[in-house]
Amino acid sequence: MKIGLRVDVDTYRGTRSGLPRLQEALDQRGIRASFFLSVGPDNMGRHLRRLVRPTFLFKMLRSRASSLYGLEVLRRGTLWPGPIIHRRLGWSIRRLGDSAHEIGTHAWDHHLWQVKAHRMSAARVTDQIERAHEAIALTTGRMPTCIAAPGWRCTEEILGLRDQFGYIYASDCRGSDVFQPLVNGESAGPLQVPVNLPTWDEVIGLDKCTKIDAFPTIASHINHGGFNVLTAHAECEGGVAAHDFEQFLDVMLDQGWSFVPLSELIPDDVPTGSLTKGWIPGRDGWVSIQAIQPG
Repeated sequence: MKIGLRVDVDTYRGTRSGLPRLQEALDQRGIRASFFLSVGPDNMGRHLRRLVRPTFLFKMLRSRASSLYGLEVLRRGTLWPGPIIHRRLGWSIRRLGDSAHEIGTHAWDHHLWQVKAHRMSAARVTDQIERAHEAIALTTGRMPTCIAAPGWRCTEEILGLRDQFGYIYASDCRGSDVFQPLVNGESAGPLQVPVNLPTWDEVIGLDKCTKIDAFPTIASHINHGGFNVLTAHAECEGGVAAHDFEQFLDVMLDQGWSFVPLSELIPDDVPTGSLTKGWIPGRDGWVSIQAIQPG
């Protein structure tokens, strides 16, 4: 009865406030997780340009983004470049480096990746990964061992660009089990540990789901006796939903579930698979999903 727990740290605010609170909550309960860090410029405010898209506007209203992320986050990078996270908040990232949690690469510029990675050249994508990888290693004193594409946006062209960094696994997609991605019949990039459970911001507001109902709704999607990966966000579970998340952890622990880093879900024999584009309820735009294999 294991649930893989990954924590995405996307913003300056999440690194400053959410990361320490989440780390403390997990450490108090003896839980180890996989943390994926965004360490370059916080330009997340530039997402506001997407308000012209009805699906994004609905998500912002549904999740009450101003209370979730804070007005300071929603303004970052709109009028001038956002702050470089690892330079300003090294103390928070170093504290994670001293822990027993897994540390992975999320992004250099989270906003840039989410909106443009699938259109960027291979050289620019590699540069984004390399800058984040090196900044995390320098700040934590540890080499990141895994990677997760922001917004679950990854393509077949991007997969193999991470081979040079020696990652044990990637978590770039939504899916149902661990697999080794293939492109044209050849292995491409590290094996994938996908996410199968919905996130807080995906369920809140859908089907009249309230803040009180959010984690019970997520729990209702758990695959009993099977594969489970949950994504928490420093900006959410370390912020506006922190108390509810901590209660959720306690309930699940009391029921006999354990939360583990994603590497502990990797079996001895990993099947092959592939990535494709797809759409999931509660999320704006496409995401990478594990393709269903024939037969």
